[in-house]
Amino acid sequence: MIERVLTGLLAVPFLVGAAAAPADRAQVVFSFQDDDIVESSGLAVADGLVVTTNDSGDSGRVFTVDPATGETVGVTEWGEDVQDVEALAPLDGDHVWVGDVGDNLERRDSVQVAPLPVGPGDRDYDGPVYDLVYPDGPHNAETLLSDPTTGRLYVATKGTLGGTLYAAPEPLDPDAPNELEPLGEVLPIATDGAFLADGTRLVIRNYGIGVVYAFPSLERLDDLRLPSQPQGEGLAVDADGSLLLSSEGLHASVLRVSLPATSPTPSASPTRRTESREDAELPETTETQRPAWPWFVGGLIGLGCLVVLLGSLRRR
Repeated sequence: MIERVLTGLLAVPFLVGAAAAPADRAQVVFSFQDDDIVESSGLAVADGLVVTTNDSGDSGRVFTVDPATGETVGVTEWGEDVQDVEALAPLDGDHVWVGDVGDNLERRDSVQVAPLPVGPGDRDYDGPVYDLVYPDGPHNAETLLSDPTTGRLYVATKGTLGGTLYAAPEPLDPDAPNELEPLGEVLPIATDGAFLADGTRLVIRNYGIGVVYAFPSLERLDDLRLPSQPQGEGLAVDADGSLLLSSEGLHASVLRVSLPATSPTPSASPTRRTESREDAELPETTETQRPAWPWFVGGLIGLGCLVVLLGSLRRR
């Protein structure tokens, strides 16, 4: 609990330092009615239904929710030994990827993902669970994405000064560790993300802003100031291209916001990509990327607050 409070306090200066255009006015789509949904961390859309999972502390289960009513219509159980389930990503109309990828203390040798059946009705999953390993040691993460044109999985880490987007191997091996490949930097304190339907853009959010990136270049196309939420963590893309945003909390609301019309579409073709990730070069800087100094100034302020807080805790 203390770790979450400190992380949240440290994140505030980074959110304040971000220059972001406001998102369109948020619309409440529904509120979760299930008393068991108390910490909606991941979010995905599957065949018109909304799928979510609780943050760490729950058993391995995901909830399928009817957005017309907010009522849970199905629960998929998938494991009792999960450690920190944080993320979901779409797979197909009746399956999602679930990610046991949280690691607040950065001590885990591997993290896990699994392809779960979802939809109306309750079910138990006993299929393969895939181990993912980072090439540079453990990281905390809350963001799992799947490319709609290739099906490849990606993980974005939750770094305080900035995260990294990693690509999973294709295909995943159920019998051996799958080493992730670092692709480039993303915004600090990433809590969720999703690809847009054409696969040429993706959106990653933290507690206050969302960033639209071109893919695979990771050129920063647009920043969005997200609507206020108690602890906004989930993000999914609806069928019409709008963003759905969820928050922790009992009976929390799911909001819909539209991407601004100013968000450019990269010139890359939206057809299915077959080239390898190594064929695309990442630019070191782009004209649309924001300067880094507000993040570092905000970070120094946050570190100072953290030191003062820790000192006061020790004296008690």
